Amino acid sequence: MKRYNNIFNKMLLLLLLAFSFGCSEDYLEKTEEYNIDSENYFNSEEDYYNALIGVYDILQSTYVNVLLGEIASDNTLSGGESANDVIGFQQVDEMTHTPVNDNLDDVWDWNFAGVQRANYVLEFQDKTDFEGLEMIIAEVRFLRAYFTFELVKWFGPIPIKGDERFVLGDENSVPRASTEEVYAQIESDLQFAIENLNYTAPETGRATKGAAMALLGKAHLYQEEFDEAANVLTDLIENGPYALADFDTLFLQEGENNEESVFEVQYTGEEGAGFGCLQCSEGNVAVGFQGIRNYSGPVFEPGFSFNVPTQEAYDLFTEDDIRRDLSILDIEAWAAETGATYAEGYKHTGYFNRKYLPRENDNVGDANLTQPNNYRSIRYADVLLMAAEALNRGGIDDSEARTYLNEVRERAGLDGVDAAGNALTEIIYEERRKELVGEGHRFFDLVRTGRAADNIEGFTAGKNELFPIPLEEIEFSQGNWEQNPGY
Repeated sequence: MKRYNNIFNKMLLLLLLAFSFGCSEDYLEKTEEYNIDSENYFNSEEDYYNALIGVYDILQSTYVNVLLGEIASDNTLSGGESANDVIGFQQVDEMTHTPVNDNLDDVWDWNFAGVQRANYVLEFQDKTDFEGLEMIIAEVRFLRAYFTFELVKWFGPIPIKGDERFVLGDENSVPRASTEEVYAQIESDLQFAIENLNYTAPETGRATKGAAMALLGKAHLYQEEFDEAANVLTDLIENGPYALADFDTLFLQEGENNEESVFEVQYTGEEGAGFGCLQCSEGNVAVGFQGIRNYSGPVFEPGFSFNVPTQEAYDLFTEDDIRRDLSILDIEAWAAETGATYAEGYKHTGYFNRKYLPRENDNVGDANLTQPNNYRSIRYADVLLMAAEALNRGGIDDSEARTYLNEVRERAGLDGVDAAGNALTEIIYEERRKELVGEGHRFFDLVRTGRAADNIEGFTAGKNELFPIPLEEIEFSQGNWEQNPGY
């Protein structure tokens, strides 16, 4: 399922049209022209499948999670054209963000849209029975867990409503659930997905048993439930179909959906979009945003130079680590080698996120917004490193932790390590940073391990672990939802 269709949106449009044709005095005498609404849908397998596509479709909007998650960390700087170019990015980079931030608002809105679409399906999950329904519901519950996990990472306690859609008025009566309650729902959703999905998806890009296991392991790790995390992740490693792939091609088009891919967000350059509706793009907007400003040369396409890696991130790699030059592009060296030209943007470091740079392709519309690069949301390397961390930090088995860690290191061309205890913990942390640089994990790794204040400039402990609930949501709730501390 390389391309998620907008069937769900079209369905909602029909609903709006239905209401627009009933506002005359003789409406009672007219035959209803449109009769599909939210209450009488879900009458066939096709209806459920189309609604499932609608839930998947929102995944394409989560590019902002990746971009901002990296900008918030010590891996990258906001970049752009100037200090006034996408103010929201600049504020997050400098840890000066407030509840009035359009980009953080996007994270809240788009992920809650995913939850709402999932809840729509789940609200009517018992309406029509057919063979294969449980698999569709399992995918929906995986996706709800995915969106909910993003929300709790960013904002902490959030309102949840079980298997029902949020309706007008809920903002005044449904409270923010506790973090424990939110994670309990995530775990329940993922356990259902594990029990009802297979390791192989019926279409490329759809959720699998392995994706649900990996996300469940991550949810346990974020809660420091090391035994539970180790159990599910080692089970996945021992019984799943995944393996480390060739790093040389891992982030190229030919490396999409390969044996290392546990879950990927699918993008395409076949349908254009514009700045008026970034979430409408079928392409990976983050890729164009990270491109080299005014670039002219081989291999790559130009972009807006946001999210530029720091010198520190580049220097973290040793020269014999193959990941360095495949993860981070040294633009001066590249220009000297190829004759390419470029312009320096704001906070220019000389480095770019090579994993997600726009490459020459046949994308349409605004080329900067329709890049076809899939986002590698969960890779097998991440699974190995999470398992290593759980085994080590939980005091479970340092030997097995080293085995998983060294598998990742050896793929990078590095020797294995024989450390144990706290020394091994630090190596695992550093390896996660190097392996996953540019993929949006670093900020949350620092927060969950209590290291953010020591590593992120401007970070205030007791405040910046979470981002603020958008002000409009706080005001809309009329005091029902309290703002996160410090904002």
